[in-house]
Amino acid sequence: MASTTIKSTYSLDVESVRALENLARRWRVSKSEALRRAIRSEAGRQPDRHRDALAALDELQASLRSRNVDIEQWARDVEAGRQAAGRRLGSEPR
Repeated sequence: MASTTIKSTYSLDVESVRALENLARRWRVSKSEALRRAIRSEAGRQPDRHRDALAALDELQASLRSRNVDIEQWARDVEAGRQAAGRRLGSEPR
């Protein structure tokens, strides 16, 4: 199966180019393939911040449910607090 490639131009410092050349030589692949492998490897090691944020939200919601927090009341309280703070600062409520 043929893979789609996109030609791009990037500026690399001399040290990065030398490291890329060394990797390509060591792996016996082109510099493009070495760069692809390095990017995939690092991308796989980095945490997925979106997933982490969703996990944190799930934990928060579970915690609120376990403590029987009335989320609608909480939202009303927060909005009332914002409006009161706005009035104290001289701005119009939203």
